[in-house]
Amino acid sequence: MSVEDTSPAAPSFKSRVYGSLLGGALGDSLGYAVEFDSIAAIRARYGSAGLTSFEQLDGGSHFSDDTQMTLYTVDGLVEALEWANDGVAADEIACLWLAYLRWLATQDVAVSSSAPVPQPRWIDAQAVLRHRRAPGNACLSGLASGEMGTVARPVNPESKGCGTVMRSAPFGLIPHISRDAVYKLSSDAASLTHGHPSARLSAAAFSLLIHHIVAGSDVRYAAKEALAYVNNVPTEAPELSESLEAALQLSARNTVLSPEELTAALGEGWVAEEALAVGLYAVLATSGGDPAEHFRNAVAVAVNQSGDSDSTGSIAGNILGAFYGEECLPADWLEALEAPEVIRGMADRLLAVTTG
Repeated sequence: MSVEDTSPAAPSFKSRVYGSLLGGALGDSLGYAVEFDSIAAIRARYGSAGLTSFEQLDGGSHFSDDTQMTLYTVDGLVEALEWANDGVAADEIACLWLAYLRWLATQDVAVSSSAPVPQPRWIDAQAVLRHRRAPGNACLSGLASGEMGTVARPVNPESKGCGTVMRSAPFGLIPHISRDAVYKLSSDAASLTHGHPSARLSAAAFSLLIHHIVAGSDVRYAAKEALAYVNNVPTEAPELSESLEAALQLSARNTVLSPEELTAALGEGWVAEEALAVGLYAVLATSGGDPAEHFRNAVAVAVNQSGDSDSTGSIAGNILGAFYGEECLPADWLEALEAPEVIRGMADRLLAVTTG
């Protein structure tokens, strides 16, 4: 199955959910090992090809705040769907805010007394999620303010870090909802921590990309559809469209950019639109081979660069897992993954409320 040509033997919805959440965690984990390293430092430590396998790591692997917040996004959505399945209308964004506040409580951050105190849920008892793994400042400060940020009254109004994008794949995994609903959910949820239009739109574009893939589209078509949607949203954030257009055009070439060329063309991924563009480019530029080979190659491109390697790696992993399903996840990588049972546990909870 080509990343740009879907096969009749499409993966099941269940496989796509497992694939996207586990794939994102794998990309995040490999990238987290080099998140703050330059490409020169990565090559000096791991060789000219960079970090391409978990076998190169000393002392095991860990996923970062990217996977933590992605799983808490899942939990917020699950809670809202649990209420809906019981016939009770729930405020989805309030459920997500409460979920993110429960994540914040794992990070040893002082929270304003005006913030509500959420009731604990299954995810909060998972010890592996209580480690502090270089969380983004805007995510911490936006939630610690005790104010529920909105599009009209955002917290951190100038922040457009990639903390919105890296947690937003789950919005695209909810079946049987419209593109408009996916856009609103992801955009409003992004506003809980980041106020810049590009942070909001980039999260929505990523969610829409996953949404189209899960519905059966190939990755390039899904990216074009997501881009077309956000291009019709009135906003002052032209940088997102420019970044995605560049990723689509560059990935159509016959050669893969070097890490230096990638950074020069698309940026380091610290801000939202750059992280999405780098992750998308890595997937499209490495198309070919069997699914597991494609996954390895794409994640290697995404993480071996002088930028936010865990976020770009997790985005690439989310995309490929949603596209191929679990088939693309390298078995040896899964063996090295931290706490896969927790990730599968959250996938199971999402499947339970969406498929019965």
